Amino acid sequence: MTRALLGLATLSFLATAVPLTRPERAWQAPASADARVNPLAGRTDTAAGGGKIFRQRCAVCHGDDASGSRRGPNLTTGPVQRQTDGALFWKITSGNTRTGMPTFSYLPDLQRWQLVNHLRSLAAR
Repeated sequence: MTRALLGLATLSFLATAVPLTRPERAWQAPASADARVNPLAGRTDTAAGGGKIFRQRCAVCHGDDASGSRRGPNLTTGPVQRQTDGALFWKITSGNTRTGMPTFSYLPDLQRWQLVNHLRSLAAR
């Protein structure tokens, strides 16, 4: 009986963990968010502030260097970097409960834009 319960617990854990390990391909920003303009675009000096916020809020899932982990995808690659600033801002703001991405709508707008600029700086590495 104990072995059966252990097996059931393991299957339950794996069933909940699987969505976190696969990228959510259908998670797209609405057109209105996609077209939103970054008020800090071109302000490379704001990326450092975004890096600080990233280390505090995002690194636990995406890794210190944003290269991803079991809990969150790599943010330095083409699929993320090809998205518009508005789409990234929307995703940071809205989160995605299906993938385990929390919402960061409580952060001030400018801090979320700093996060977007930080993500952009990662592609340049």
